[in-house]
Amino acid sequence: MLKYIGKRLLLIIPVILGVSFIIFLIMDLTPGDPAMMILGEGARPEEYAALREEMGLNDPFFVRYFRYISNAIKGDFGSSYRTKIPVFQEIATRLPTTLRLALTSMLIAVILGLPLGVLSAVKQYTAADNVALGFSLMLTSMPGFWFAMMLILLFSLRWGLLPSLGIASWRHFILPALAASSSTMASLLRMTRSTMLEVIRQDYIRTARAKGARERKVIFGHALRNALLPVVTIIGVNFGFALGGTIVIEQVFAIPGLGQLMINSIRSKDVPMVIASVLFAAIIASVINLIVDIVYSYIDPRLKSQYEITKVKKVAS
Repeated sequence: MLKYIGKRLLLIIPVILGVSFIIFLIMDLTPGDPAMMILGEGARPEEYAALREEMGLNDPFFVRYFRYISNAIKGDFGSSYRTKIPVFQEIATRLPTTLRLALTSMLIAVILGLPLGVLSAVKQYTAADNVALGFSLMLTSMPGFWFAMMLILLFSLRWGLLPSLGIASWRHFILPALAASSSTMASLLRMTRSTMLEVIRQDYIRTARAKGARERKVIFGHALRNALLPVVTIIGVNFGFALGGTIVIEQVFAIPGLGQLMINSIRSKDVPMVIASVLFAAIIASVINLIVDIVYSYIDPRLKSQYEITKVKKVAS
């Protein structure tokens, strides 16, 4: 298992290099000159030329890219073009807010989506099933920014129950987390229902019921555990999407997180800030996928036995 984890960690390296190259290329091709944005249109030509030379913008593309990567390996991600603050310091300040929002949204999605999916499968073709499927379809059909604005309209402006802007307290995270969790909740509900329907029709489930096992033990002790593999995949993949999906949510709720930082940096073509923000999000998403694969072996004993069989064969050879 440790060898497998080591291999997966090594595979993150080419992923990060690929992401960094693509983002660096996109930022280089987008219109706008960082030096002009920093100095303004009223700058003199000699000041403009001197700043470009100082920032290394006159060098070829690959020279600038490899210089950035070599500095990043040393832990130097550069300084923001806008604020002159080191990129790592700016991201370290905002990343916890984005992670907190993403984790809260995923927790809400799991707490609501998983039980509703199980209920929908167990009560197939009943009123409860129809309500759960209708709820899932409604969440899937609503854009996240529209759902966020409706939550603000109802809970903040009309009823005055929850704040709509900022992160001053835990109450400020409720509406953003609900808005960010809507699509993931719908996906979890549908996936849980589908996998549970497939599992509860298996022979071993009928055997457990024939032996007199309680229905609760059959559903949660046997069926749900075997239905969790694709559900865990959905959770892992959607957590990666949540890091990027919070960009819109942070804009709507004026949350000073990584998403809002990326939007402002893209508008001002703050290349070091954009690249570093995307890289940190990619690293977190890769680590989450690794954790999902590790969780697989604990959910499904067959996968754990495969690791053990492989290890025994290598020792024997």
